[in-house]
Amino acid sequence: MLVFWLAIFGMVCWGIAPLFAKLGLRNVSPASALALRTLLAACLVGSWVGFSGNLGNIKQIPAMSWLLIGIEAILATLVGDLAYYAAIKYGQVSMVTVIMASSPLVTMLCASVFLGEHITVLQVFGACLIILGISMVI
Repeated sequence: MLVFWLAIFGMVCWGIAPLFAKLGLRNVSPASALALRTLLAACLVGSWVGFSGNLGNIKQIPAMSWLLIGIEAILATLVGDLAYYAAIKYGQVSMVTVIMASSPLVTMLCASVFLGEHITVLQVFGACLIILGISMVI
């Protein structure tokens, strides 16, 4: 049950955050805003890890995990978020967030192809509904 409420909380945060991004990007370039957001997040997470006593655990992360998490950071936090910020700045928040929220479709397809995860008929049906919904919004 805790997982459900954490997911709901995350959903609400992700749902509200683009409004602040749109307002904050009025007189700011997407790259500068992303740098500021990333610095603020790094400071907060760094403080949290430091105060919780888990800073030493970072040294124990294997090199391959560093590489894989680094690639994820480049794709999601750098390139993906920069595209998101630029889209938010120049487009409608409601349209941009719907398109960006369809990223699980890409994840599902890639997980099937590269990780061998099984996709059920129900998941394919749900993905088709998502694509239909995105088409209707756009």
